[in-house]
Amino acid sequence: MADALRGSCLCGGVAYEVDGPLGGIARCHCRECRKASGAEFATNAGVPREALRFTRGEDLLRSHESSPGQERVFCGRCGSPILKRRGDRPGELRIRLGCLDSPVTDEPKIRVFTAEKLALSEIPDDGIPSFETLPGA
Repeated sequence: MADALRGSCLCGGVAYEVDGPLGGIARCHCRECRKASGAEFATNAGVPREALRFTRGEDLLRSHESSPGQERVFCGRCGSPILKRRGDRPGELRIRLGCLDSPVTDEPKIRVFTAEKLALSEIPDDGIPSFETLPGA
């Protein structure tokens, strides 16, 4: 599909496409996202489960239940984080935007878990709402 976003892992073993627009983009500073990505924060977006299809390497995917009901899915060969599944939201996936090969021009809508940010991280005053925890939790 021409409008599909394309993504892949570092080793190229896993490739996928996402049809349709991304849900709200979030930057998460929680300990789990930092550990799973190896980065200062993770940038994620929601997509309907049926919008994502693997075009290569689905057999390479591995998963880890990082906390009750939350499963992180990654390439078993190179470790690239691909997505997160939540048991309480079976119809939605959270994809990791760092593995997208297609350009994404949408701005993040929110920053969450800033109370868990690295000490070196600065939260800019750029108009993006920032929350020390998850709003509504």
